[in-house]
Amino acid sequence: MNRYYYSDTITTFLKSNPDEILGKMVASNTFKLEQSQRDAWMEEIVILQKSLSNYRGSIYLEYSIPRMGKRIDAVVIVGPVIFVIEFKIGEKEFTSAAIDQVWDYALDLKNFHESSHEKYIAPMLLATKAKCDSVVIAETLHNDKLLLPIKCNTELFKQVIADVSGYVNDADIDPNQWEQGRYHPTPTIIEAAKALYNGHSVSEISRSDASAINLNETSNAISEIIYDAKKRSIKSICFVTGVPGSGKTLVGLNIANIHTDKNNDL
Repeated sequence: MNRYYYSDTITTFLKSNPDEILGKMVASNTFKLEQSQRDAWMEEIVILQKSLSNYRGSIYLEYSIPRMGKRIDAVVIVGPVIFVIEFKIGEKEFTSAAIDQVWDYALDLKNFHESSHEKYIAPMLLATKAKCDSVVIAETLHNDKLLLPIKCNTELFKQVIADVSGYVNDADIDPNQWEQGRYHPTPTIIEAAKALYNGHSVSEISRSDASAINLNETSNAISEIIYDAKKRSIKSICFVTGVPGSGKTLVGLNIANIHTDKNNDL
């Protein structure tokens, strides 16, 4: 997948003709382009140009999320914030599916895009025709610089960017450095199973933000519980939590692989 269909500084984006920007997006698209999609892109461009005036930074349209096989409508970097924007052109409601969609995009960047790990990420759902008198800006409870999904309409979009920028107190992001960040999700269940049964350890095949250290610690902790349960002839149940793709299945496969080994004394 192309990393994005369009990218430039906000300054250049604002000076560009919308038709020129649309033309670059169309040229980057490798699929059949419906008129409805073309019209949606044009409206998004117009909204962004109107709302980003007086701001500096970088903008990326149709930014790819390889693990999900999808694209974020717009990623905008302003100061210390990465805005992850999902447009719903003509929509009057903030549906749960749309909220989950933009939230998944933000989680993916936070956990699997290296240069996004320590940055503030603001997922935004923009339903252009929705009624919205105010917005709520709040962080998650995990102190991870990830904001909860922000719901807004076209009229409030520019104000939301200003409010979030004022809310965040952090160093400005270098867009060039951010672009160079590697995307490292954990392997698929098939890839992980093949690697484990070929004798590789969980640390060797891990590529997630959870890191090999955390995955090994989790595997070791479960192994100790299994050993204790066997020694005391009791039953135990373990719950492993984490964001999608963080390595939960990988830990389970690793434990299953270890404890089906007849030569293992556990």
